[in-house]
Amino acid sequence: MISGVREAFNRDFKQSYYEGLQQEVLQTFGEPCPFRISETPVFIDREMKKKVLDACEAILEQLDQLEFEEVRQRFMPKHLHSPTPVGNPHFLGIDFGICQDEEGNLSPQLIELQAFPSLFCYQPFLAKAFKKHYPNLPDKGYHYLLGGHTEETYFNTLREVILGEEDPENVILMEIYPEKQKTRIDFSATQQALGIAVVCMTKIIKEGKQLYYEKDGRKIRISRIYNRVIFDDLYQFKDLKTNFNLFDDLDVEWITNPDWFFMISKCIMPMLSHESVPNSYYLDEIPKDIDLSEYVLKPLFSFAGKGVNLEPTWELLNSIEDRKNYMLQQKVTYAPLIKTNTDKNAKVELRILYIWSEEEGKLKPVVNLTRMGKGPMINVSHLTNDSWIGSSISFFED
Repeated sequence: MISGVREAFNRDFKQSYYEGLQQEVLQTFGEPCPFRISETPVFIDREMKKKVLDACEAILEQLDQLEFEEVRQRFMPKHLHSPTPVGNPHFLGIDFGICQDEEGNLSPQLIELQAFPSLFCYQPFLAKAFKKHYPNLPDKGYHYLLGGHTEETYFNTLREVILGEEDPENVILMEIYPEKQKTRIDFSATQQALGIAVVCMTKIIKEGKQLYYEKDGRKIRISRIYNRVIFDDLYQFKDLKTNFNLFDDLDVEWITNPDWFFMISKCIMPMLSHESVPNSYYLDEIPKDIDLSEYVLKPLFSFAGKGVNLEPTWELLNSIEDRKNYMLQQKVTYAPLIKTNTDKNAKVELRILYIWSEEEGKLKPVVNLTRMGKGPMINVSHLTNDSWIGSSISFFED
């Protein structure tokens, strides 16, 4: 998006820079990154930065107007409602595809919302690794952090949200079999940055309403859970045995409450309206004259393991009985805008990561997560045999 910077970066790129970055990952975390890292960051100009952040603010304003208790009652199965106070969403990711219209104009188009923590500790590491090993990066005028943050203020903010006033020993990052997750590199980065334990949900002990984990032969009370368990994932593990579930009445503080994942990540796209928000409809509210070729079918809750259908038909739609738990979302066309040192340009998906500010009583942008791909869908877990694709980070022009 900034042709001069991109051309200079590509011209001066050396494979040894990329190998140095990969070695930095290995030395820091004791293993290679479980998902592919792109050879390049993305450089975003002021115009696109403004479009993205303006769209984010418009979306946040609409979120503020929603009655989330009504959303919860309408969409969430009653047995999944958390008995603990929902509070505020501590985290939010707003995902955009950088797209191109018929006239060649670039714009951010909303792909999804994610009221769930993302790679908050790994992304700053990745940005620093790029800066350390790539002398062909611009010296000044570009930043990966948002909201005026420095690295110090960023981690202070993250520490305040996750730890609060608790001793780090009484705060855990919880996941299902964390050692098997592709995001485990962020778990390690979080452990290094905050000093909290990474604990598998299957190893947590429940006594009454209190939870504990064991460390060095000691049983330690859990006061706060930095939750990284996605409820959908529980269905992938047959015969999973735990001493509690996410919706028990517990004497613990969730960072963030599991209900937010359902209420924002799953349910509300058709309630939003903006030039950067593709049209979407709940399946029981679709217009009769809709052109299905322009839409994808998405389940709100994928408990049955059914995923996205890129080519829905009327026959398929008419066969769905639980229509209120599906939606149609208008397709968008990712722009192959990143010139690479290969025969194909790369496409970009940009996630702006937000953290709740108690002082301001609102979500604030802090950092970004960027993914690159060359296929019809961007997924860092697939198409890994290609190059100049994968996980990355964007540097925004000041």
